[in-house]
Amino acid sequence: MVQESFIHHHKNLLHYVKAGNGKQPLLVFHGFGQDHTLYVPLLKTLSPKYTLYIIDLFFHGKSEWREGETPLQKSTWKDILEVLFREQHISNFSILAYSLGGKFALATIEAYPNQIRDIFLLAPDGIKTSLWYSLATYPPILRRFFKSMIFRHERFLMVARQLGELKLADAGLIRFADFQMNTEAKRKRVYYSWVVFRRLTFDMKKIGDLINKNNIRLTMIVGKYDKVIRPENMRRLLKHVRHHRMEILESGHTGLIQESLHLLREE
Repeated sequence: MVQESFIHHHKNLLHYVKAGNGKQPLLVFHGFGQDHTLYVPLLKTLSPKYTLYIIDLFFHGKSEWREGETPLQKSTWKDILEVLFREQHISNFSILAYSLGGKFALATIEAYPNQIRDIFLLAPDGIKTSLWYSLATYPPILRRFFKSMIFRHERFLMVARQLGELKLADAGLIRFADFQMNTEAKRKRVYYSWVVFRRLTFDMKKIGDLINKNNIRLTMIVGKYDKVIRPENMRRLLKHVRHHRMEILESGHTGLIQESLHLLREE
């Protein structure tokens, strides 16, 4: 059985669905361009241990951010989760986060470290900042350039081709980016996600210390052939975590969730 709810915070709406009836709450944060519908089938794998709370991140699914380019603050994210925990009577929980959802997992670790049991990070964003993300978060003049790249698709393709010819960007990564920006609606989602989420940056040593201090079990799952979130970059966090599980699968970025199911089933 799947139940859907909305959290109202000022002008904004955060949509989530509750699925399953396991004893352990599991917050699920999806990747860019996804929403809760892709993760409902996880219920078959993770039930009966978990009850899933699958959250539509802003600019995805049914969630709405109604404050333009105003950045989402970490304190705001904490307040939103507080509503969820109060409504659903959640005290302790685990986290499953993929790609973009990694930023929200890290923000949740900072906000509620003593309430988390397990964290499953699948090719998580937020551990290493990319050039494109930096363009979105730097001063306004660079942000305007970034915006022109997003909304003038031909300009993006021209720069991407030049980077490819100079061997400064992997061809597979360029194809992935182009797929995420091949319509106007997708390009708007790219721009507003990156700009509004620009305050979700983290000190990896601080995150590692919180994981260690609170005895949180961390499982990191990455794809050997992932050109978007590279496995070697995960060391930026893992070197600060005393005990963790690292799995490198025969996968790229987009196929990682399906390839990870057997590992999640073992937990």
